[in-house]
Amino acid sequence: MKKLKGTSLLFVNGKREVLLFLRDNISTIRYPGCWDILGGHMEEGESPEETITREMEEEIGLKVKDLTLFNIYDLKDRLEHTFWKKADFKIEEINLMEGQKLKWFSETEVRNIPEDKIAFDFKLIILEFFEKKPFEE
Repeated sequence: MKKLKGTSLLFVNGKREVLLFLRDNISTIRYPGCWDILGGHMEEGESPEETITREMEEEIGLKVKDLTLFNIYDLKDRLEHTFWKKADFKIEEINLMEGQKLKWFSETEVRNIPEDKIAFDFKLIILEFFEKKPFEE
């Protein structure tokens, strides 16, 4: 069975917080009402960079450039390409097109979110990101 390929983007601000979005609370989607990283599935013929760029335009209306690959995760359900980027935008000025809301989270706040309230096993990836701190280089 061929694994799905996904992309995700961790925005990190000057306060060392990451941006997550609250998924819609619709019973027909996976992980309804859970926190999630922005991103999505790769379409046929797309590179991970093309996918994450397209997904950011679709989800928050931003054209992103100069992304850095944090890691590629071989998860049980997919191959996940996780990127990161420094960003200090005001979330109230972002037009969120999928999900209920955006919120910046500190490492402590992420640690305090129950495992079943973060979608797609992203809690481990977010905590690894905080542990490795690529944004401090």
